[in-house]
Amino acid sequence: MALSSPRRTPLSDQVIAQLRAQITSGEWPVGSRIPTEAALVEQLGVARNTVREAVRALAHNGLLDIRQGSGTYVLATSELAGVMHRRFADADQGQVAELRSALETSAAALAARRRTAHDLELLDGALARREAAWHSGGAEDFVQADAAFHQAVVAAAHNDVLLAVYADLGEATRELLRHDIGPELIAERYIGHQAILEAIRAGDVERAAVEAGRAAPGGCAPTEA
Repeated sequence: MALSSPRRTPLSDQVIAQLRAQITSGEWPVGSRIPTEAALVEQLGVARNTVREAVRALAHNGLLDIRQGSGTYVLATSELAGVMHRRFADADQGQVAELRSALETSAAALAARRRTAHDLELLDGALARREAAWHSGGAEDFVQADAAFHQAVVAAAHNDVLLAVYADLGEATRELLRHDIGPELIAERYIGHQAILEAIRAGDVERAAVEAGRAAPGGCAPTEA
């Protein structure tokens, strides 16, 4: 990770920009732990205090979460996402569930109309990773894989504004799922998403919306295993 260094830009701002680029590009995905402070010092070739200042600035903006004794983790992909996370941290979970359901229902309906062959390939892969994460037994891995599947559905809607809003709400929706499934994966709480994908594949707008609403956290019981 080479650090470009325009002479007129303060070094700390350069480091902040470089770390933000690692986050927004997806190289450091949401939920992942970033390299240690020592590793960043070595990679960037700057002083430890400069790295520390940059990390703290990004944590203040809501992109990073500094966890004492554990490391620093990516919390959001943009400053707005960080603001949204803080805004909805204490929100009523039922209302967050309604918002998520509304967005995902609309996205699934649009995806059924607009999905491309490439979208379907991405959805197949995302669904397979979601299934694998469930069977691996790791609750947080499953939360991230579930979020990635729904993000792929929203992307298949080909509405950039909807995709941006959904991405900015990402941590709030992931927290809702964490609350629903609990710290351990229990079979009775599993909701399969194959029906959503098949409705999108078939171009069935109404069924895609119904299945997406049924599968949303806090929604109806699943219809498939």
